[in-house]
Amino acid sequence: MAYKLFIPGPIEVSEKTYKAMTEHLVGHRSKDFVALMEKIQPDLQKLFFTKDPVYLSTSSSWGVMEGAIRNVCKKGVLNCANGAFSDKWYDVSLRCGKYAEELKFDWGKPVDPEALDKALSTGKFDAVTIIHNETSTGTMSDICALSEVLKKYPDVVSIVDTVSSFSAMPIKKDELGIDVMLAGCQKAMAIPPGLAFLTVSQKALERAKTVEGRGYYFDFLEFQKFYEKNQTPSTPVISLIYALRSKIEDINSEGLENRYARHLENNKIVREWGYNYGFELFPEEKYSSITLNCFKNNLDVDIVAVNEQLKKRFNMMINCGYGKIKGKTFRISNMGDETPETMRELLSNLDSILPEYLKK
Repeated sequence: MAYKLFIPGPIEVSEKTYKAMTEHLVGHRSKDFVALMEKIQPDLQKLFFTKDPVYLSTSSSWGVMEGAIRNVCKKGVLNCANGAFSDKWYDVSLRCGKYAEELKFDWGKPVDPEALDKALSTGKFDAVTIIHNETSTGTMSDICALSEVLKKYPDVVSIVDTVSSFSAMPIKKDELGIDVMLAGCQKAMAIPPGLAFLTVSQKALERAKTVEGRGYYFDFLEFQKFYEKNQTPSTPVISLIYALRSKIEDINSEGLENRYARHLENNKIVREWGYNYGFELFPEEKYSSITLNCFKNNLDVDIVAVNEQLKKRFNMMINCGYGKIKGKTFRISNMGDETPETMRELLSNLDSILPEYLKK
């Protein structure tokens, strides 16, 4: 059974996007593929607010997240950890054989700029990882404030995961001074999983030249070499690049500012719905995500049963929490192609189910 997904990823994919994926394949070393890459590159740079190249990786976001560690860390990496995915980045750093430390915060708390400053001032690190929007808890750190701290440490290469915030809000890579900014296609871009994006500063490329053990598949220098020919180092997932081109058309048609405003409105609709029932956000509201809402299950609802009824009656599904807060929280995504109308439809369906479980 196929359900309409209101989970934090992968998310619902439009028929237009699916149809784009059925276009006949071309050779990835052909003039047709070069033309395809030439067409989408300026729009990708616009979405990232950068003049730097944007590379396409046939992988999940974790591929380029691990790759970034292998490319730029020589001395040590500081992993800012405030949720399931940022916690995992620390483990990945250790598995890459790097010296790593966690700058640890409670789940649901943002990365604190003062704590970041104090940790970097030790001089132990030449790389730092930050997840802008920690999807597991719906917590968004203040990337502008963190970037101001990072500017004090020019020898530290910043790696910022914008997987679940990219294209839903402006994140101005060059203005912020981010060295490696990465994202995936399956969140706000509303494309089936399998394609990751990363844009890398000249500083990060220069660092990569001095680092041994970068490997091949995620080597920044390989990405750059083939970028200069409007190609990718390895065989790309061409069908998803067709989908990306289609999605870029949608974004250009809507306009970026309208897209950002729609995500904010969607998010507000869901948040107010939760508040009306008496649910509380898991993070403090000023640090809460704009692409999903993570609510505490403070009303002790059997959220798994609610979700099962949502699937059974309406062919829709939400998320019942992640990791150690599974069941204690639930998450509703509002990103991608969703509109105020589709969000209200979901919430109306939930309204027909929730009262049965609130009485128990």
